[in-house]
This record gives sequence, structure tokens and C-alpha cells, in this order.
Amino acid sequence: MLCGGVRAAVNGRTNILSFPRLRPSSSSPFKFFYFPSTTRLYAAQSQPSINMSAGSPPEFIEHIVLFKVKPDIDPSKATAMVNNLSSLASLDSVLHLTAGQLLRSRSSSLTFTHMLHSRYASKSDLDAYSAHPDHVAVVNNYVKPIVDDIMAVDWVASGAGAVKIPPGSAMRVTFLKLKEGSGEDEKNEVLGVIGGIKEKFPGIEQLSFGENFSPGRAKGFSIASVAVLNGVNELEGLDAEPEAANKQKDLVRDKLDGVVVLDYVVPPPQTASL
Repeated sequence: MLCGGVRAAVNGRTNILSFPRLRPSSSSPFKFFYFPSTTRLYAAQSQPSINMSAGSPPEFIEHIVLFKVKPDIDPSKATAMVNNLSSLASLDSVLHLTAGQLLRSRSSSLTFTHMLHSRYASKSDLDAYSAHPDHVAVVNNYVKPIVDDIMAVDWVASGAGAVKIPPGSAMRVTFLKLKEGSGEDEKNEVLGVIGGIKEKFPGIEQLSFGENFSPGRAKGFSIASVAVLNGVNELEGLDAEPEAANKQKDLVRDKLDGVVVLDYVVPPPQTASL
């Protein structure tokens, strides 16, 4: 299904550690990616159970879908797609959902125009969202007719913070592709290097990071992250230290075969029913 659905079982849970620093440099597909200096290692844990208790940070399922709207499409059709995707926030299985046009795409190899971000209490709730007749209707009537390309990634977020993200918040979304033949050691090293970024950049209000468990529509990208900031000014502040960015990205450059980086601003909620 285009906008959701878990089609593969997961062998383990991925912890949320932190988010990569992003900053342009003169060349390479990793020019917007920043890796902080840290020695903490990523730890794969046992089968996940979503914890929504008040005594600890909530755990939830992250679901991000990227859309590339055809260039010759009437803008009103793109608006209708966004509005109808946003209306799915009312479904019982959805904890949080936002959809809209991207602020910018920082990647040249894959160019997307719009994004949907949603959160669920469990993988079964994500499945329920995917199979819901309202979702199916939106996909068939408003999404499929106008898009050229689509990409989706799902992961378990642990201790990332509040489930709902306020309107006006800025998000930096990063997808990473490990080099072919990479094993657990390489994956854990990359995830370990990424750890600790929130401590270095207090402008990041929330971090969500994990290993994709739905590979079917992810184009080979296996690691995803979201950094949430108060607004665009704070988002731009992530790019303030190019020398540090260039130095730290070298720590894992040889382990990565691709990076997609996107910026997005959470739009205001729908004011009218669709």
C-alpha cells in the first residue's frame, strides 16, 4: 500500500540515539551530513513492545512517506492530495499525522516535493492505518494519479519525546544507505557515531532515530532519523559549523553509499473537514 503497511517482521528493536549534523560541503553525496564525535555504540535489543506509560518517554512507530509530484500537475491537485492525506489524522489508529510540501530537498540523486509523517502506538496500528478504507481511497484517488516517485521508511522510536509535534516546528529528515555487503558491525558503528548529537546542539528539541523495518519501498535506505526544532531559524542553526561537519562526516564516509536529507515545516492543522 502506498502510504503505509508493515510487510516484514522485525528481528529486533532499534534504540533512538541521536541525529546527524547536516552541512553542505563542496562535493560528495554526503555533503549535508554531519557526524558528531562520540564513542557510544548502537545497541540492538529484543522484540519491541511499545511503551506509552506516563513514567517514561513514549515509544511509538515512525512512518515517513516522501512523494514526488509530477512537474506538469495542476497545483490544485497537489493541494488536494495534501489536504486529503492530512484528513487521515482523524483515524483511530493515528497518534500524530502531518502532510505538506517540503521546505527543501538537500539531495540531488532523489528529489521529492512532499512528505507525510505519522506516528502509531504499535506496528499493528500502522497496519490498520494502511488497510483503512479512507486511507485506501485517498491513495487511489489523490496520490497515485499525480506522483512520479515515492519512498517510505518505518522504524521504532524509543524515548524520542512527545508524540505530537506542534505546527510551525521544523524537521530535518535523513535517510542513510549502507554500502552493499555491510554487516551488523558496520551498521552499529554508524549508529554509534551518530549518537550524542542532541547534547551538542541544544536547538534540537526532539530526536528520533532507528533502523527501517519495511524495506519494500525504502530504495535500499536502512537507517532513518528525524530532528525536530522549534522553527526554521533553529533549523538553519544546524548548518553553522562547516569545518566541524566536514571533519566528523569522515568518521563513517566509507560505510555509506547514499544519503537523503530533507527539511520540512509542520503546517497548521486542518480547519475544515474533507
